[in-house]
Amino acid sequence: MKKHISHVVIIGWICSVVLGLHGCSNADELLGITEVIKEAEHLAGTDLVLANTEFAFDLLAKIHQQQPNENIFISPFSISLALSMTLNGAEGKTQLAMANTLKLDLISLDEANQTYAKLRKSLQVLDTKVELSIANSLWLRQGVTFKPDFLERNQNFFGTKVAALDFDQPQSVGIINRWVSQNTNKNIPKIIDSISPQMVMLIINAIHFKGRWSKEFDKSKTREKDFQLLGEGTKRVPMMHQSGKYLYYSGSNFQVINLPYGSGRIGMYIFLPNSDTFLGDFLTNLNADNWKGWISKLHKLEGDVALPRLKFTYEASLNRVLKVLGMEVAFAPNIANFGGIRPVPPNLFITEVKHKSFVEVNEEGAEAAAATSVEIGVTSIPQKFSLMVNRPFLFVIQDNWTQTLLFMGAVFEPVIEG
Repeated sequence: MKKHISHVVIIGWICSVVLGLHGCSNADELLGITEVIKEAEHLAGTDLVLANTEFAFDLLAKIHQQQPNENIFISPFSISLALSMTLNGAEGKTQLAMANTLKLDLISLDEANQTYAKLRKSLQVLDTKVELSIANSLWLRQGVTFKPDFLERNQNFFGTKVAALDFDQPQSVGIINRWVSQNTNKNIPKIIDSISPQMVMLIINAIHFKGRWSKEFDKSKTREKDFQLLGEGTKRVPMMHQSGKYLYYSGSNFQVINLPYGSGRIGMYIFLPNSDTFLGDFLTNLNADNWKGWISKLHKLEGDVALPRLKFTYEASLNRVLKVLGMEVAFAPNIANFGGIRPVPPNLFITEVKHKSFVEVNEEGAEAAAATSVEIGVTSIPQKFSLMVNRPFLFVIQDNWTQTLLFMGAVFEPVIEG
């Protein structure tokens, strides 16, 4: 008998947002914020956050290998969320492969779900200069039976909107696209052009961020400067300048600085490899242990900073990357086991994991719609540093309270689109 096959599509998005926290007006609110801080600090040490960090750097390295010397901008947190939502419906070898890829193999599914629920709640409480929003949705083919437990877990732990649509009707495409547009502040007006007859479910995650620098760059100091491209060429780019005291560290072949947003809970970490170090090599050797060690060595130091303006979109199918990282079985039509989503047969399998992002870095702040090495420190601490970001660099936006990596990008050539 011919085996029936249906499929699942997963999409991760990042863009811009408008959301904030009002200032505290009384002792009860102050007490509430204190509890939020305690909870965030607890989350920072959880196995889930550590797993997400490890997955983020694995993902970034593999994307760079497949797209060498190209600008990259992703939200590893968005991708982890979307895949973890799907993981709740995986069984057998498929569940094991996905858990291993996400570094969740030593964490129970219940523990991961509960920690995600707490993490999502913690990340909603920021400050008046930092806006962050996370939205999830499941779009189901009308008339197809899905297991209630799968839907309930996504609703309870991930705050997921669940909606059944007649996928054969053209207006279903518009309904889904409008939800995406509304949850990306209209920066991403369309995600799908059509729905195939085999599609039974669409899983969408959206994470949106907008933050103002704690200390904004003075626009009058922005100047056109040369940015060193790969090879011998240079490109004139608008370079923003400021001076002050920053969290800074100089390693054996790089410099890193933290530029904070708002009250400092969220910051952008900029890694500038030395002029004789290729950014690609730096990305290949970057891992969770290196990250943790370097961030712990940051210290306040007076210095001068020059950073190029940025504005670009990024879009990629993550199928190849996730297969290389160990998730190949989840994409195999006759092997994948998503029996936790709906009764089988017919089989479910993932046909595409798609990620699209937008980032803008300017004088006011940023708006955004993932080996073994030996660390050799400098023998003495300089009295002042100069960080001229005029060659390829890495930047990471982290929530410092929970130590969650929200966004990361590798810039080989600064661009300002639009």
